[in-house]
Amino acid sequence: MNKKEIICKTKEFVKQKLDGEESGHDWWHTYRVWKLAKKIAKEEKADTFVVELAALLHDLEDYKFVNKKQGLAEKFLKSLNLDENIISQVSYIIENISFSKNVLRKLKTKEAKVVQDADRLDALGAIGIARCFATGAKLGVPIYNPKIKPKINLKNYKGSQTSINHFYEKLLQLEKLMNTKTGKRIAKQRTKFMKQFLKEFFKELALKG
Repeated sequence: MNKKEIICKTKEFVKQKLDGEESGHDWWHTYRVWKLAKKIAKEEKADTFVVELAALLHDLEDYKFVNKKQGLAEKFLKSLNLDENIISQVSYIIENISFSKNVLRKLKTKEAKVVQDADRLDALGAIGIARCFATGAKLGVPIYNPKIKPKINLKNYKGSQTSINHFYEKLLQLEKLMNTKTGKRIAKQRTKFMKQFLKEFFKELALKG
């Protein structure tokens, strides 16, 4: 198989595995990360093939939603008879880009930085707002509770007690954690929109306007 065929097969494999997911970590999240990662990879001159594979496979084993399916992505890559170096690069990205595993630690490869930025960017902007509340509903987290104040501690982030707190404790912190120039540029725009949303949220909460 050529690279285009491999990407196509990977796309169909992941789409099937994530079918029915309702948390905001569904196939369409993966699709957006894949498309955005390709865009960033081209601008940052990273290996697009490695980036595409990792972006497509990155959420197959999200610890919050998948029960003990470790190695699923690697097994799939081996079934394609890919070069071990490619498998190693993709596996490194999948294992190291999540927020919980790598908040402040620097990634070793440009490709990992690209995929991590793409994944984090999908948590920002209008889509990020929608995903925040979808994930909160999935996890049984209330939208807002004035008695529960945000606690920003990136090194020991374990999840938020309300969806609104999640904005302050994680989402609004992502802009400064971007790895690439392209990621930083897009994050700035999307973060600005989220701040506008929060301003309107609290305005309506106070019955103003």
